[in-house]
Amino acid sequence: MSVSGFVVAGGRSVRMGRDKALLPWNGATLLDRAIARLSAVCDDVTILCGPERRYADRGVPVAVDVVADAGSLGGVLTGLTLLNGAAGLFLAVDVPQVGVDLLKHLVELSAEADVVVPVSPNGPEPLCAIYSAACLAPVTRAFEREAFKMTSFWPEVRVREVTGAELEAFGDPVQLFRNVNTPEDYADSRG
Repeated sequence: MSVSGFVVAGGRSVRMGRDKALLPWNGATLLDRAIARLSAVCDDVTILCGPERRYADRGVPVAVDVVADAGSLGGVLTGLTLLNGAAGLFLAVDVPQVGVDLLKHLVELSAEADVVVPVSPNGPEPLCAIYSAACLAPVTRAFEREAFKMTSFWPEVRVREVTGAELEAFGDPVQLFRNVNTPEDYADSRG
């Protein structure tokens, strides 16, 4: 199955106090690391940059949100309108511990459902998930009814959750999905 990769990097980084996508991480930036991981498993990669054009120097296409200030679901909507294949793998820029093996597993499952999403002890991880082209109409309807929660359209699509031992095969789910949102998170995550 053809899968496009999308780095979700449209946040304002308010809690970090500076653009977290450009924070150094293991010899690169969080953004470069996300691009590299998606490039390892996807046919193409696009950066979802939020309401204003940025990151054009990264060597991959950049897409401005089709609906301004619509949060994460707005990023997903933007990606869905740009799909080159049957599905998109969306990865938040601020989850640097998610490895290529897990991303490959999500891609392998993409034919099974319209949404393939890991579920950690903290709940669904919708910004490390597969969304098929079939999600475009349900996401559009969610916008029409002003339901911006990432899971608001899930009742209308087939959802495959990756849970328990299946998810744990790729590492401790709590650590895998640990976001880098604040300077403290960044310091703690780096060791």
